[in-house]
Order: sequence, then structure tokens, then C-alpha cells
Amino acid sequence: MANLFKIAIRNLLRYKRRTLLTASLIMVGVVFVLVFVSVTGSFKNLMIGQITDSMIGHLQVHRKGFVASIETLPLNLNLKGGAIGKLETILNAQPEIETYSPRVKFGGMFSNFTETSSIRLTAIYPEKEFKTVPLLPERVTDGSKDLQTGGILIPELLSRGMKVNPGDAVVIVATNADGSVNGKQFTVTGVMESATGPGGRDGYIHMDDARELLRMDGRQVSEYAVRLKNFDDLAGFSKKLDGLFEKELNQQGKPLFEVHTWDQLSPFANIARMIDVMSLFIKLMLIAIVLISIMNVMIMAVYERIREIGTIAAIGTQPGKILNMFVVEGFCLGIAGALIGNVVGIALVVILNLLKLTYNFGRQEIVLRADIYPFDILVITATVIIVSVIASLQPAFKASRMEPINALRHV
Repeated sequence: MANLFKIAIRNLLRYKRRTLLTASLIMVGVVFVLVFVSVTGSFKNLMIGQITDSMIGHLQVHRKGFVASIETLPLNLNLKGGAIGKLETILNAQPEIETYSPRVKFGGMFSNFTETSSIRLTAIYPEKEFKTVPLLPERVTDGSKDLQTGGILIPELLSRGMKVNPGDAVVIVATNADGSVNGKQFTVTGVMESATGPGGRDGYIHMDDARELLRMDGRQVSEYAVRLKNFDDLAGFSKKLDGLFEKELNQQGKPLFEVHTWDQLSPFANIARMIDVMSLFIKLMLIAIVLISIMNVMIMAVYERIREIGTIAAIGTQPGKILNMFVVEGFCLGIAGALIGNVVGIALVVILNLLKLTYNFGRQEIVLRADIYPFDILVITATVIIVSVIASLQPAFKASRMEPINALRHV
């Protein structure tokens, strides 16, 4: 095998210009893919982190049917009494969970005593909520991030449109589960930017205020937002919870709870999927570049060395060894292009990080950061090498099947 590598390298060096051009083309493809995957992968992780850590959580648990009717925020589908106890017992027993936060979601009317507008409210326990979605306080752009009973965090849309500022008194009017209407006065604690765009109407109040406003009979919860210790465990843990919840049935014998991961609840998940699709197409382009480049150079090598192939076949070299000789040449070309491409790609990523380029994500100015993962390097390198070997097979097979006499007669 060592001799095959020596012969392959010697043959590649005989045609330095062609070898250099082919290796350079492979290198450019590797660099482009590596930088693209690093930048888009980092942006995707940042986007997911912003969505999960500022609003949704890693996953949510609801009463069966709540998410299907979430546009109307139905209070009659809240979890109550024994169902809450069962669910919290299950959640407390899961070692994968870092923390969770119960919420009550409902719609109401927001009034500054002069004008009235609609608002969507989420009632929370601040200490639990801020641990589950740690970026939520960072959305407060004006006023205090501390939410106490009697206080309300309002969206910028209402603050700007109705000229309401921190410290002002407002009234929330809401319809209770039994259809009656009740109102309660609040003091604006802070103004929040929306996580879903400038038109967001989501505000936050304390859970104790929600009980009073909605005249809740006992404890009620619309949803549990859950944060995992390791986000990478999300898919597996979601399936695990589904399995545990299959045993929990309501009086009609149907499932009592349902689990939804962040990507099932947020439209931003489509952007993440688009990034994955784009990355796949870029990798397919790399495969095409390597395949065409290697196959072209190996076909030329076979054509130019027909008499040489006939000579080594005539002296007794087995067809299998001739085939291996050309496959090893393709392998060497692929590994050279991949290694040089990885080095150049990593250098470019480091330079990008040092430049600290910025871009806007929503209203935040984010510093561009490209992260390189060993797994991506291994996948790209392995892909290039495997495709290089595959591209070499047809020319190598052709060379190994040549008749020595016909090859020696070739001019």
C-alpha cells in the first residue's frame, strides 16, 4: 500500500499544473461550504436562542386541545386541580429539566381611562418565568424589569399608541371563564419590545393578579413552559414526555396533556428549516464540484498514460493493482484539497470573528460570530474523500480493463 501511495504522488507531481488546479478547485469548494455552514449555523443557533430564551421556552405542556384553540385563549381549557398536581409530579421527576414556569394566558381590554385597545396577557410567577426564559427581562426597554403584584409589563405598541409610560395607571378588563366581566387597575411597571415584531400586543402580569382579575376558583394553568439542561436533548425528551403522558387520561379516556416543542409553536422554525435546506444544497454543490473535478482529471490521466498502463500490464501487474493505483491518486487529490480547504476555511472564520462585523436581528445589533464544529469538519472532509474515491472508480476501472497489446500500440 505504501508503494501505491508513492506511485500515486509521483504521478500527480508529474502534472503539477493540473494537480494544483484540481486541488485548488476542491479547496475553494471546501472553504465556501465550511464558512457558509459556520456562519449560518451560528445565526440559526442565535435565532433559536432568542426565541426560546425570550418567550417560548424549550417546550411547552398544555391541556389537550388548548394549542388548537390558542387564538381565542380559551380559559375553559386551563389545567386545574388534580391535573396540575399530576403534571408537576411528572415534571419534577425528570432529571433533564432545569426549570419550568406555569402560565395563564388570556385576552382582555387595555384602557388608559381615555382610550381602550385589546391586549394579550400572560400571567406568571416572575422568579420562575425569568429562570425559564432568561432573556425575557432584556426585552424591557423602559421602566423596571421587576414585576410585582399590581404591576403590568405592556408592549411598545400600546405604550406608543396610547401614550402610556411606566408609573401610569391603567385598567384591564377581562371576561372570566363563566362569561362574566371583571376589571382591575394596574400600574405600568415597564414597556417591552415584542418578540414577534412591532405589532405585538403581549403583556405580562403577576399570577396572583390574574387569579383576582379572572376570579379563578382554585389554581389554574394554561401552559407550562419548560427549560432543559441540554437543548440538544429536546427531541428525545419530547418523545419521552409523550410516552409518559399517554398514561394520563381524562374522564373520557382521552389524553389529558400534550407536548409541543418550540419549533411547533413558532413560525421562526421555518427560517431554521430554510437554513438547513440551504446548507444541504451548498453541500450538494461541493459534491458536484469534487465529483466533476476528480473524474475529469482522472479520465485525462488514463488517456495520457495508455502506453504506460499497457507496459505495467505487460510485465505482469494485476488489473486490481492498476485500479488501486488510480483510485489512490484520486484519494490523494481529495485529501489534499480537503485538508488545505479546512485550514483556509478555519483561518477565514477566525478573521471574520476578529473583524466583529454586526447585523440587525429584530431591533438588536448582533455581532457576527461564526462557530466551527469538529463534526462539520469531519463531515465535509469525509464527503470530499469519499466522493473523490467514487469519481476515480470509473477511470480506474477503464485503465484496469485495458488489453496490454492494444495499449502498447496506442499513439
